[in-house]
Amino acid sequence: MAKLILTNEVSGLGSAGDVVEVKNGFARNYLVPQGLAVAWTRGGEKQVDQIKAARVAREHATIEEAQDLKARLEANAVTLSAKAGTEGRLFGSIQTKDIAEAVETAGHGKLDKRVIEIPTPIRSVGDHQATARLRDDIIATITLKVVAAK
Repeated sequence: MAKLILTNEVSGLGSAGDVVEVKNGFARNYLVPQGLAVAWTRGGEKQVDQIKAARVAREHATIEEAQDLKARLEANAVTLSAKAGTEGRLFGSIQTKDIAEAVETAGHGKLDKRVIEIPTPIRSVGDHQATARLRDDIIATITLKVVAAK
């Protein structure tokens, strides 16, 4: 088992700043090369504090503010336009930064691309779902309407 400090949120494992124990292969082959974690050391406690401070700064200030943003995101669908072929397949896919920009353009507020999760890759026009973890206990579901760019 390897002891690691997470530098980014990993679904099903923990969020940035958490100290976790995972199997050696998962750490060596996925988490460390992807930049999602670093090896735990005694001096790493300072790093944990810095990561947690950055996470707190990224979180929305108050619970009320996060719940308000959640209500706005869930009440209105966000429209994204992307280049698509004749049968509705996109040239490429929709990324989290595209969703964050669309949410801000729609006037719902500013979202960090790192809090957005896309359960399955979005590669076609139509209606899709994504989630945004506004705080540890508040998760908003974003309805996306992907349309072909003219």
